[in-house]
Amino acid sequence: MEKAKVPPLPDDLIGEVAALRAALVDLAGRAIGEAEAIHPHYRDSARNLVHYLALRQRDLRPLQARLAGLGLSSLGRSEPHVLASVDAVLGVLHRLAGRPAPAPAGPAPFGFEAGTQLLNGHTEALLGSVPVGRNVRIMVTMPGEAAFDYALVHDLLAGGMNCMRINCAHDEPGAWLRMIDHLRRAEQALQRRCKILMDLAGPKLRTGPVAPGPKVKKVRPQRDAFGRATAPARVWLYAAEAVAEPPSEADASLPVDAAWLSHLSKGDRIAFEDAGGRARQLDIVETGTGHAWGLCPNTAYFAPGLALRREGGHGKHRETRVGELPPLENALLLHQGDLLLLTPDDEPGEPATHDRNGRVLTPAHIGCTLPQVFADVRPGDAVWLDDGRIGGVVEKNNRAGLHVRITRARTRGERLRADKGINLPDSPLRLPALTEQDRDDLRFIVEHADIVAMSFANSVEDVEALSAEIARLGRGTPAIVLKIETRRGFDHLPSMLLAAMRSAACGVMIARGDLAVECGYERLAEVQEEMLWICEAAHVPVIWATQVLETLAKEGIPSRAEITDAAMGHRAECVMRNKGPHILRAVQTLDDILHRMQSHQDKKRAMLRELHLASLFASKP
Repeated sequence: MEKAKVPPLPDDLIGEVAALRAALVDLAGRAIGEAEAIHPHYRDSARNLVHYLALRQRDLRPLQARLAGLGLSSLGRSEPHVLASVDAVLGVLHRLAGRPAPAPAGPAPFGFEAGTQLLNGHTEALLGSVPVGRNVRIMVTMPGEAAFDYALVHDLLAGGMNCMRINCAHDEPGAWLRMIDHLRRAEQALQRRCKILMDLAGPKLRTGPVAPGPKVKKVRPQRDAFGRATAPARVWLYAAEAVAEPPSEADASLPVDAAWLSHLSKGDRIAFEDAGGRARQLDIVETGTGHAWGLCPNTAYFAPGLALRREGGHGKHRETRVGELPPLENALLLHQGDLLLLTPDDEPGEPATHDRNGRVLTPAHIGCTLPQVFADVRPGDAVWLDDGRIGGVVEKNNRAGLHVRITRARTRGERLRADKGINLPDSPLRLPALTEQDRDDLRFIVEHADIVAMSFANSVEDVEALSAEIARLGRGTPAIVLKIETRRGFDHLPSMLLAAMRSAACGVMIARGDLAVECGYERLAEVQEEMLWICEAAHVPVIWATQVLETLAKEGIPSRAEITDAAMGHRAECVMRNKGPHILRAVQTLDDILHRMQSHQDKKRAMLRELHLASLFASKP
């Protein structure tokens, strides 16, 4: 029979825990010193952060198991009060050993409640007062229409929005100001306050232009599962000289001669040979001033110059030709094993060319918006394109550009279009986070926003550059939020936090979109957990961002997985919702989820509210 394990003796653990405490105090003393640069609001928080980093420099799992064997805290919830947690364990161990605990060396720790109070206070300073019924704030990214739709902003505020986010990568200062004016008006109407965060665009690496496709427009009737036509295609004919938005229900909008159009009547039939040489027709079902509706029962391709003939007509008004059409948006089709050349110029990208036997003559190529980063890229570095949909490895870096071998794409291939993101997670890019456009936008931000979010914050130098520019402008002191969306930003988060703590208020946004690409999707859950722990140790509020209730906001119905993901956002101090056609419903749903999670979860700690299921047993004899 196997012998039962003997629990460890307190004396066996006292020396180990005491040595651990001494290491925490020593590192904090060396890293923080007198903490002259740290803002007074954050001095205790900065010391606690360093204590936590020292604690997590070693594998604590064996120690945790031995402490749990004595029924003691395993330090698993020590983030907001590290030294107090260690001292509490030491005190109990000494009592179990039958002797008093010695006076702790170094500065006295703040208590358990103080750590939580510091985080709550810093969150209120950054994001405003605690909402009724939930601790977690909701941030909402403004769509462009918020500049012209007061009711939308009012309803978002009424639906639970606590912070308005304006992305400076979109719209322009006039639109931003109208959004803010709408918010101020809604605040007065609802007697609520709402913070304003403005997001700097930063140095986003993107693909350059792609050579346009042909000027052709395809229409096709609706068909059932058997391929039978159930409804003809709807074609909007309009006077070529007019500038008007086509109706959303139109399958195609074709510019034609205004005089010819004015002679059309309901019931007319228009015959034509489409761009593929097939005989087709349009049946006119409605006419109006400067426009007409036609129905096309078959698939057809229209191109500029294509002749349209009114049957039964005569004279110069019998025939017209289709006017100019916009070119199709083109894309490069890439498969695993293909070679892609990322070029340092702005020449439009083009697909690969092949000989008669299918061998590649020239590889596909496309430009890059910030080619200066090529100097930092080495053969073997990973390249991710279009939010990680396409992956590759750099084989060569020369004057022509980066020669990238595609290693990840779906079997049928992936289409790479213009203005898609480029991520170089392995490359030590020397790219400052603050661009000239950001400096221009800061002039507006410091006067109108409560918070400025720094995109692609990667180093202490980036944080210092932003703080210096705000000080130089001298017209306001918005709080700083660091957007962590690169592997470098994640690696440098502790030092950037200490730099941000020189300000009176700061925060961190976990930008999970780019971060997943940079660190790998399989690592995202681990990475965001580490960021939550480190920020809690620093008593710095976290904004949980990217794709929260994304399907609900875009399509009106959520997926099961994103409901669970939104609930996990309760671990942060704020959850960010992006824009979408159903944004109001998404905000209301998020508000409901966060209300429900309030009684179940507090950071890493499960809240043991009574369970309805448990009551089933209480009623049984």
